[in-house]
Amino acid sequence: MYKELKSAVLITICFTVITGILYPLAITGVAQLIFPRQANGSILRRNGKVVGSELIGQNFARPEYFHPRPSAAGSGYDGAASSGSNLGPTNPALADRLSKGGAQFRSENPTYTGAIPADAITASASGLDPEISPANARVQTLRVASARKMNPDTLQAIVDAMAEGRTLGLLGEPRVNVVKLNMKLDELVPFQR
Repeated sequence: MYKELKSAVLITICFTVITGILYPLAITGVAQLIFPRQANGSILRRNGKVVGSELIGQNFARPEYFHPRPSAAGSGYDGAASSGSNLGPTNPALADRLSKGGAQFRSENPTYTGAIPADAITASASGLDPEISPANARVQTLRVASARKMNPDTLQAIVDAMAEGRTLGLLGEPRVNVVKLNMKLDELVPFQR
């Protein structure tokens, strides 16, 4: 029995060192060499100061900024509370939330009368999604252009330039990163109060 116990302890120690220390260090080292920006969180900086990550949304609510998808993560884009709402399509709470979200979207974009893009009122699975659809961005362009006192066509050109297509041409959907777009707007057209 002592021989089997000794073998079990040695195997446990060996696999703990391999899978708990050596493998994570190797993967971290390779990531730092090949993809250092991504391995460190895809951090966004302005004037040397960290302002966020391009991977995690932020709650922009002022009219001069594009607004992200609603967040179900804590009090909004809280990485420690990442989660979806998990409400099913027949749940009255979901219908109520979508109705309120639609009313808020209409009040924020009063000149828009078309169908509301789904991502404008629904949260992502993580609740941290930093991206919106190009359709959602197009709808918000008039509000943002008006608040920033700029030509809507010029703003739409900026949005189009910032839009990303499907990954590898077939994965995911076309999208616009709201955090990067709002940073670009502040850089190109500082908001005048």
